[in-house]
Amino acid sequence: MSTARRHTALPKAEILIEALPWLTRHNGKIVVIKFGGNAMIDEDLKAAFAQDVVFLRQAGLRPVVVHGGGPQINAQLDKQGLVSEFKAGLRVTTPEAMDVVRMVLAGQVQRELVGLLNQHGPLAVGMTGEDAHTITATKHTPQIEGEAVDIGRVGEITAIDTGAIEALLADGRIPVISSIARSADDGHVYNVNADTAAAALAAALGAETLMVLTDVEGLYADWPSSDEVISRLTVSELEKLLPELSSGMVPKMEGCLHAVRGGVSTARVIDGRVQHSILLEIFTDEGIGTMVVPDAQGGDSA
Repeated sequence: MSTARRHTALPKAEILIEALPWLTRHNGKIVVIKFGGNAMIDEDLKAAFAQDVVFLRQAGLRPVVVHGGGPQINAQLDKQGLVSEFKAGLRVTTPEAMDVVRMVLAGQVQRELVGLLNQHGPLAVGMTGEDAHTITATKHTPQIEGEAVDIGRVGEITAIDTGAIEALLADGRIPVISSIARSADDGHVYNVNADTAAAALAAALGAETLMVLTDVEGLYADWPSSDEVISRLTVSELEKLLPELSSGMVPKMEGCLHAVRGGVSTARVIDGRVQHSILLEIFTDEGIGTMVVPDAQGGDSA
């Protein structure tokens, strides 16, 4: 009887032992995770995401979560009768729309995520880029056909102050950060792309890894002709590919590029539609997304 019990439990022990080299390697390291896409909407994926982040924290890593909230913002703007207009792929954010963005990100999406994480203990603390000047921005004015275009309260990051985040990490907490920032120029609050914010924070924190959850399997080698995912590539290889990427992937891959150029060891785009994708990416050989590494490490386009 005791022998049979030992055998049925053995696969669990083997899985834990398989994770040992990764646990050793990542112990004490900061991991910045951009929470977005389908994982933000699907209840089961949300719960699995919270479990993964708490697991990282309990396994000795120091996770920091950064989130946006496009679908939730769209729903609230519709409810309030505010029209969404896009220019150069960016939402034109009027002062009225910015009030909605701030309310949804800090008052709805962040609160829900903090609540999910705190089901597992007094761990998560919510904040925005405004708090303790964590993210400072200036007005972003994109060029369309050579002309500067006003798109309202859309921000470009000018400075990062990691003091508040580092204090929370030192206290064993999990910071959950909404990607909005205040401007030092005009005092207004700006909406900042969450992929860009996560990358800037990862570089400023000296994170070991940036992980960006998305709704695809990773970066495709030759989309739409092929759905083969590039599992690993260097920053130089990524730079060459950037002009050919679909608009949705550009801020994610630019963020990965910025993070690794800024000293982050690896940046990964992973499929947030897969339950426990974070654990699969960090603790197994099989990695399930696209990993960007510094040039010195060599790439693999296979």
